[in-house]
Amino acid sequence: MNKNLNPLNWTKKQQIIGGAVAIVLIGGVTTGIVVNANHQAKERKIEALKNKKIKLCKARAEKARKLEKSNEADSKKLLDIAEKTPTDKNIKLAEDSILKVKNAEVKKAFDNQVVGIKNRVKLENEAKTAVSNYQKDAMNQDKYKTAQQSVNKLTSSYSKGLKDSLNKQLATSKKQADDATKAQQAKNASDSKAKATNTNKEQSDSTEATNDNSNNANAASDTQNTANNDVASGSNSYGGGSQNNYSQGGSNTSQNNTNSGASNQGQGNSGQNNSNTNTNTGGNGSNTNNNGSNGGANNNQPQTRYLGWVSVDGARRYSQTFSTLGEAQNYAATTANSSEVTDLLLSGHSIRYGVEPV
Repeated sequence: MNKNLNPLNWTKKQQIIGGAVAIVLIGGVTTGIVVNANHQAKERKIEALKNKKIKLCKARAEKARKLEKSNEADSKKLLDIAEKTPTDKNIKLAEDSILKVKNAEVKKAFDNQVVGIKNRVKLENEAKTAVSNYQKDAMNQDKYKTAQQSVNKLTSSYSKGLKDSLNKQLATSKKQADDATKAQQAKNASDSKAKATNTNKEQSDSTEATNDNSNNANAASDTQNTANNDVASGSNSYGGGSQNNYSQGGSNTSQNNTNSGASNQGQGNSGQNNSNTNTNTGGNGSNTNNNGSNGGANNNQPQTRYLGWVSVDGARRYSQTFSTLGEAQNYAATTANSSEVTDLLLSGHSIRYGVEPV
């Protein structure tokens, strides 16, 4: 080993220089170690901040996702309520909740559902109005067809209960109208039959009166001939009139015998007018007999009235009589749809209504 490389053999000057170099070398190494440690600490800090930021973003995203799901759930719940009870208030609440939904596809689906609810409500209101109009004029077939078409447009499952109710109301009013029509037709047929029977009776009575007058005329003629024979013999007598006795050679004035036939005409229950006049003249005597006339009229005919009624649990609680079918049907339908009767229906009572001729 070279003795010059051994620090023990160095001179004092060399030892000082060597020590300084050693210090410099050691300081450089130490500085390098410190710088490297600081760099690693900085990188760890940056990594920690990055991880923290990532976690914060994930937390925010999760919170937004949960909020979106909550908003969607709220909108769906409010839409279900609006479907079952489509009032203006419920529909407005659903629309407001949809504004909070951020997902474009979900939002579009919810908006379409609101449009569907509004269209269904419009069809339901049109059907209710059409049925109500028909109930007020149940004899109108055009209104019946319009109501039936409006009810058939209720295809939504949410409209099933209303559709069944409206169909029952239509069937009830249609049956009442048909029954009233049949009753009126039967009455008309009965009136026509009674009128024909009465006409035939009047014609028969007129024929009998004509025959009676003809027989009276023949009897008067026979009596006059007998009187003429008596005058030719010199005597003639008339009960109740003037009396003259003629001799065998006396003059004989020819007699006139006039008998006007009975006149009888009538329609319905009209009375008869009969007139009979006999005039007989013989010689200087005369006899006139006028039968009086008799006339009368009677035009009484029954008028059909209609009873509108509403029953509660099988007992008729409301009823009123009207002169027309439409008025009776309107009364029954209006009373059945009144708030008082509706409250009874909602309380579990059985409600029925109808119209019948009286």
